[in-house]
Amino acid sequence: MSLAGREEIAETLYEETARWPIFDPHSHIDPRRPAARNFDEVLGYHYYTELAHSAGAPAELFAAGVAPRDRARHLSNYLGSISNTIQYSWLVEIARTFHDWPGDSIDRSTIDDLYDRAERSNAGTEWDDHVWKRSRLEAVFLTNEFDDSLEGWDTSKYIPCLRTDDLVLKLNRPATVDRLKRASGVDVGDCASLKAALAALFEKFLVRGARACAISLPPDFRPARAESKRCVTPIRRALHGLDLRGDEVDDVRRVVYWMLAELCADFKLPFDLMIGPVRDVYPAGVAGGRDLFDRRVSLYDYREVFNHFSGVTFPVSTLSPDAGGELTAYSWIFPNVVPLGHWWYSNIPVYIANDLRARLQAVPRNKIVGYYSDAYKLEFISPKFDMFRRVLSRVLAEDFVSARGWSIESALELAREILLENPRRIFAGGKRSS
Repeated sequence: MSLAGREEIAETLYEETARWPIFDPHSHIDPRRPAARNFDEVLGYHYYTELAHSAGAPAELFAAGVAPRDRARHLSNYLGSISNTIQYSWLVEIARTFHDWPGDSIDRSTIDDLYDRAERSNAGTEWDDHVWKRSRLEAVFLTNEFDDSLEGWDTSKYIPCLRTDDLVLKLNRPATVDRLKRASGVDVGDCASLKAALAALFEKFLVRGARACAISLPPDFRPARAESKRCVTPIRRALHGLDLRGDEVDDVRRVVYWMLAELCADFKLPFDLMIGPVRDVYPAGVAGGRDLFDRRVSLYDYREVFNHFSGVTFPVSTLSPDAGGELTAYSWIFPNVVPLGHWWYSNIPVYIANDLRARLQAVPRNKIVGYYSDAYKLEFISPKFDMFRRVLSRVLAEDFVSARGWSIESALELAREILLENPRRIFAGGKRSS
């Protein structure tokens, strides 16, 4: 098949997938204020401040104390240097789709006009509803701290997700223990009361419609099962604010992680694993632009968890672009390991295409969860999914319709499965414990 023929098929596939609703299984949306009220809140997405800083902008230009319009003006001076990036294309698409902006480039000469067009300070929920409908959103999963009140929004649209990073990684800090006591209503002091408190959190989240538990873990985390007798004392010391040795901190983290996996099994919730970030690698960077990854991550370290909790679904995202092959292999072999989207530094078309090709060629189709936005404002969901749909359409046109003789209808069935049917089924919701 000619290049022109493949391009035509890819465009046909894209046009059809673009009509479908969006089911977004992971975001950082604030459901009480989901859409941006001004263009500074759009430009504040860490991609833009970190790319501008990388291009030469002093970090202090984007500090929290700078007036929003001035901050947007500062950043606009550097947008020309990042106009080659995929992130800049999201910005232009947002301006055109949601603010009727007619321009071709966003820079110092156009930023004030765009800022005025995007001003929605007094729009309230009407603007949120407009962006939701214009984006064809079906459901957006949140990232909720374990002590979130879970009140003040429609949980049938904005789906709660129990985020457990602090419980695992910071339980040795008194502030975390105090938060746990208040959120659970349990006076934690030992292993048994800790498990009861965690179960109370699961109950609370399930009552409010939660459909997943999630955690972001550093590359040196080793989630092996810790010996119960050995961990009694470290857990008690952590819960009472006493100092711990380094090995005891590791034991506490493993115990809490294992308890969470047990509760995911009991409550029938998937356990999203976001594996790989190293925090604060670049302390002088802008907010949100200080974390990176290293290449020590191996899913081999998670083998005991995957084997032991065979009834728990583990949707997995890996941060390093060169970790995609291992995730494909583990998803190939383990029935309960699911490749989840394309995360952060891997979320550019060239990496997406490579990982997507491997998954579509090697992993059962009923396990692949195509994409999630990781967005902080609703406006970003549509352009980011649009990027993925274009990559997906090209991969299907080249690897399936052209190379393997699939019909367009068959290719669309596969696309619908990974974009809608699989995430709807995998994140269908847990069950109350009996």
